[in-house]
Amino acid sequence: MTTYNELAGLRVNYVSSDPTLNTGNEGQVWYNSTSGTLKSLVQLKAWSSASNMGTARYNLGGAGIQTAGLAFGGSRFPMPPNPRTNATEEYSGYTWSAGGNLSASIAGNFGFGTQTAAVSAAGDSGTPPSAFLISTEEYDGSTWTAGNNMTTPGRRNGDAVGILTAGVAFGGNLFPGAFTNATEEYDGTNWTAGGNLTTAREGFSAAGTQTAALGAGGNNGSDVSNVEEYDGSTWTTVTSLPAVRGAGSGSGIQTNALVFAGSGIATSLQYDGTNWVTAPSMATARGGLASAQSGTAAAALGFGGYVPATGAVANTEEFNSTIFSPATGAWASGGNLGTARYYLGAAGTQTAGLAFGGGPPATASTEEYNGATWSPGGNLGTARYLLAGAGIQTAGLAFGGTTGVNTAATEEYDGSTWSPGGNMGTARYNLAGCGLQTAALAFGGRTTVVVANTEEYDGSAWTSGGNLGTARRQFAGAGIQTAGLAFGGESPPNTGATEEYARSAWTAGSSLNVVRFNLAGCGLQTAALAFGGGTPSVTGATELYDGTVWTSAPPMTTARRLPGCGTQTAGLGFGGFTTAAVATTEEWSGPQTTATASTLTTS
Repeated sequence: MTTYNELAGLRVNYVSSDPTLNTGNEGQVWYNSTSGTLKSLVQLKAWSSASNMGTARYNLGGAGIQTAGLAFGGSRFPMPPNPRTNATEEYSGYTWSAGGNLSASIAGNFGFGTQTAAVSAAGDSGTPPSAFLISTEEYDGSTWTAGNNMTTPGRRNGDAVGILTAGVAFGGNLFPGAFTNATEEYDGTNWTAGGNLTTAREGFSAAGTQTAALGAGGNNGSDVSNVEEYDGSTWTTVTSLPAVRGAGSGSGIQTNALVFAGSGIATSLQYDGTNWVTAPSMATARGGLASAQSGTAAAALGFGGYVPATGAVANTEEFNSTIFSPATGAWASGGNLGTARYYLGAAGTQTAGLAFGGGPPATASTEEYNGATWSPGGNLGTARYLLAGAGIQTAGLAFGGTTGVNTAATEEYDGSTWSPGGNMGTARYNLAGCGLQTAALAFGGRTTVVVANTEEYDGSAWTSGGNLGTARRQFAGAGIQTAGLAFGGESPPNTGATEEYARSAWTAGSSLNVVRFNLAGCGLQTAALAFGGGTPSVTGATELYDGTVWTSAPPMTTARRLPGCGTQTAGLGFGGFTTAAVATTEEWSGPQTTATASTLTTS
């Protein structure tokens, strides 16, 4: 049999305890002699699509971080008469919304800072001979105001990094077409000259701070692979990119940076201060995009750009890199329900669960779980099945379902008794839900057809929210009202689609690895658990969601269609259907941190 030494050229480390888990352990394998297990650590990296900007554009300015980004200026070519724009948009981590406009429509402007303290400098107004600007504007989160001019000749398409009170701008293109190596530093009031770049060029992928900046690639008549580092006074040539790259973007710091896209390419590279390694590619190949310049290499945001076949685009993508164990966690048996049933509602936690309704035929039965056994609770006022639930054991919420006839009924549980709440706007069954008794979310399901409707509950009344992108039934939900998660189900056909809810809008996430319906879900939008379901045969498949991707985990002991509750690290699954109704309960113990060793085998 081939050994690990023969495969990897390395011997497995023999240790009495796991090492401190961080990115330095990624890909390593070791044997823990205390637990008798062989372990490893993997790092999950991926780009995922996010909401589009309102204005498609390229050669724009960018600032902020992944969850609070800022886009301003840019070119809308080929839209006449003036293709440039002064539009500003703010990114919440979910959607873009309009901010205060720049005083002038410009493209190729330098951008840096945060969403509430940003700088836009230089750029091209499109009106020769004074098209290339030296002007500066500062943004306070709502309004742009004029700052002092740059000291060098007007330029465009350079790059900049830093914060409002400590920024650095470098390179660019001078009117009518020469390239510059000039560097200027900004202190929040004035620009002063810094050390010149070794190679004059435009269209960098940049990262870092005023005293530790990185400029990678670019163009000085053709794309280049040159990389330079700035220490606050001098630029130094360092390891070149593996291939030429111009008109890209970047995120992170000088010793841990990510560069991505450019000149119609989608590839990404990570830099550790010495070497470049390949990272996952973006979904859309493009140049002239911007980034949240204050973002990190593990949480980047890229937006806008130019695609030769289509022109300016509004596409936004998020990059996330997480140390995570795909094989961590296990299911264990819990106490059986008093009544075997399926199509029931669920709420609560692993040690304080709530099961209610179910059938067919429809039942009003409620049971409470204490972490070991189930005991009877107060009956629902309306017996029903295929309903949804939210909340906790002492403040639960039941809504929708069918009694044989669709119902919009909502009931609230106080730990002993159900009482009527406000009816839903749409009577339906096979829906999903999440949130709390006073802030719940109901979505999807079936009336006479499969629907995408979303409703929000405030503790007394339901109001309409944004529709799901994929109408579906028999699916799962997780999260809270302002950050919900929908996954799996049947449209038909069966789907693995995941959607995230924020600000009354759903956006697409990564698909489940196992496409299925009648599955259970729990946890948060950025830390969810999916388990069980039908493919159409019953499955015990378990998956973990980190806000970006789903990762496979050990399956349930009993494959079935079922409901569930709890968190990603402490889930509860109960009842359901195998070939008949069952009463079995299982408890999930999942990863306790995002850096957990994967057990490969036990000896």
